[in-house]
Amino acid sequence: MQGFDATTPASTSKPSTGFSKIYQTALVFEAVLNYTFEGITQGNYFVRLHFSPFPIENHNVNDSSFSVFADGLRLMRDINIPGEIAHKNLILQGSSSNATASSLVKEFLLPIGQGKLVLSFLPEKGSFGFVNAIEMVSVDDKLFKESVTKVGGSEVELGLGGHGIETMYRLNVGGPKLGPSQDLKLYRTWETDSSYMVIENAGEDVKNSSDVTYALPNDSPVAPLLVYETARTMTNTEVLEKRFNISWKFEVDPNFDYLVRLHFCELVVDKQNQRIFRIYINNKTAAGNFDIFAHAGGKNKGIYLDYFDPVSSKNDILWIQLGPDTSVGASGTDALLSGLEIFKLSKNGNLAHLIRFDSTGHSVDDSKMRIIWICVGSGVATLILVMFLGILVVCICKKRRLKSDESKNNPSGWRPLFLHVNNSTANAKATGGSLRLNTLAASTMGRKFTLAEIRAATKNFDDSLAIGIGGFGKVYRGELEDGTLIAIKRATPHSQQGLAEFETEIVMLSRLRHRHLVSLIGFCDEHNEMILVYEYMANGTLRSHLFGSNLPPLSWKQRLEACIGSARGLHYLHTGSERGIIHRDVKTTNILLDENFVAKMSDFGLSKAGPSMDHTHVSTAVKGSFGYLDPEYFRRQQLTEKSDVYSFGVVLFEAVCARAVINPTLPKDQINLAEWALSWQKQRSLESIIDPNLRGIYSPESLEKYGEIAEKCLADEGKNRPMMGEVLWSLEYVLQLHEAWLRKQNGENSFSSSQAVEETPESFTL
Repeated sequence: MQGFDATTPASTSKPSTGFSKIYQTALVFEAVLNYTFEGITQGNYFVRLHFSPFPIENHNVNDSSFSVFADGLRLMRDINIPGEIAHKNLILQGSSSNATASSLVKEFLLPIGQGKLVLSFLPEKGSFGFVNAIEMVSVDDKLFKESVTKVGGSEVELGLGGHGIETMYRLNVGGPKLGPSQDLKLYRTWETDSSYMVIENAGEDVKNSSDVTYALPNDSPVAPLLVYETARTMTNTEVLEKRFNISWKFEVDPNFDYLVRLHFCELVVDKQNQRIFRIYINNKTAAGNFDIFAHAGGKNKGIYLDYFDPVSSKNDILWIQLGPDTSVGASGTDALLSGLEIFKLSKNGNLAHLIRFDSTGHSVDDSKMRIIWICVGSGVATLILVMFLGILVVCICKKRRLKSDESKNNPSGWRPLFLHVNNSTANAKATGGSLRLNTLAASTMGRKFTLAEIRAATKNFDDSLAIGIGGFGKVYRGELEDGTLIAIKRATPHSQQGLAEFETEIVMLSRLRHRHLVSLIGFCDEHNEMILVYEYMANGTLRSHLFGSNLPPLSWKQRLEACIGSARGLHYLHTGSERGIIHRDVKTTNILLDENFVAKMSDFGLSKAGPSMDHTHVSTAVKGSFGYLDPEYFRRQQLTEKSDVYSFGVVLFEAVCARAVINPTLPKDQINLAEWALSWQKQRSLESIIDPNLRGIYSPESLEKYGEIAEKCLADEGKNRPMMGEVLWSLEYVLQLHEAWLRKQNGENSFSSSQAVEETPESFTL
């Protein structure tokens, strides 16, 4: 063993925890350090590595970087402890717990079969490492089962023998932090869950410390009873038939398999069929029709469920969500969770995922990779240039031969659509490395239509079938031979701006799938045409049902459901990928309604990828629609998801007032809808300016809450606006308030309304 001891200076403040003494010293190593434990009884062990940085003489602890192995299994790779701690504090920021971390504990479950364990610490070349303490705790074999349920599937063998597990998260849901002294079986730490909730006020704490037991006596090692004595349930239980989920969001390492353990204990209801809900893991249904009371055999009995979920190489987020199961006739529509654990399973002798954080907690890998790709790109560009010069003459000759034939088949000025590495449409003919439209087709763009099929469906692009027009060209209503109705977007030649937006929409729609986003069915690129085929939205735009047409006015419930549907689509855009997507053109003409009035977001031509982890915004030229444009984005040219939230706030006022967002024929103080409606809302008098068609058929309480949401969305600074998920949850609540009012009207006054018999939407998955 090589290394030297370091001791924290007396003036250094250390964590005020039960571990404070062990964090006052550390073993520092500049070469390979092997730490051997011998005479160990065969079995499974929790091995905990404790780290707490402090000033070390002649060493800058912020520059430390090292890896750790356990008998050949890689546990950690080139880890920087201060950066890891800073990153954790970024996650903890903003929650009501006000927690901060000054130390790091990495916990692994390792099988030991030879009576010996060797931990190897390897500093990165030119760097060093340190460790404050190593802890080993024997684990009962019953802690993990041999087989578990795969999310959305059947039982799978877990097979822990010869493999390792890392504890990623361990939470006491709805309760306080529990230290090792409160978990006397395995001396674990259980964090609070508030920092990981998507919307913290979507759940409320419940507690019952009397007579809580384990449903099965052998489950005592699984979790201390203190975990089962508290829980988190959904808020506002007085409102029946909820349609929202309570959600937790966790950063995980991609391309690993995970074991998710959920702890339950019914603390409130005292018989079956009073609390039935669904469990979602990564937007997949893990369990439906789940009744804690029935599964545990009574009240105050702790149980747990294990689920196996593989995370793809492109996904670094794991979602846990609970929501009412509206498909069954439960007397209550609530959900409850007591505890939550997430374990990462080793793969090919590895538990480590390389990601570096700087002293502020932000990832430094993105910038390094950009430098690498710039260097690689320069070399590749040189090679391509040489090849290009070599074949240029051949291309010119071939083009001359084809030119006359193409002119017979193609409209003047039309050219193939390219998806460019540099996103430059204007330079399509001079750009190397372009990607033809049909390159995406095989896997992501659906059916490839012939031009003859498109012409037949649109009666040769008959203008009477045109249902929309934009910078890209026209949208036609079409009908296939089997009677299927479709929407056909045909790009216009010569319009460079339109082509750029058209190209962006292809890129976005080829990788987006959601119930509340308009679906791409296929494409056509024959004879250099640029045509996309979408699902047909029979009821057109939301705006057409609000004003400016002879269509029947929408009920208050229909307007709420349209806003909820579009909010779901936007929430998916913002959170459904690593960086998220900002729509940038949220307005009522881009919210389409299908035959059942289900709302879907459309037109992604202006959309932009959101900021990377180490940035707060995207710097870009201002684009959007006047009247909906975020004033902060307009002033600073800094785009964030909150820009969409502002635009959506305008949509909310437009939906309730049923007038144009800009109307220059009105008095000066009424020209801009957002400013005018906001002034009335701040006086708590929104009901004075709502659509006359709504008067008498809405609940005042729901309108009051609705106005508050819109007001928050229109905050002048983005930091003061809610996230789209919070807007979504709040609108769901508004709908429930209105439905409760309708039921009361029906019961007391024999009130008859189409709203009263309409079905509410299914509970959503974030």
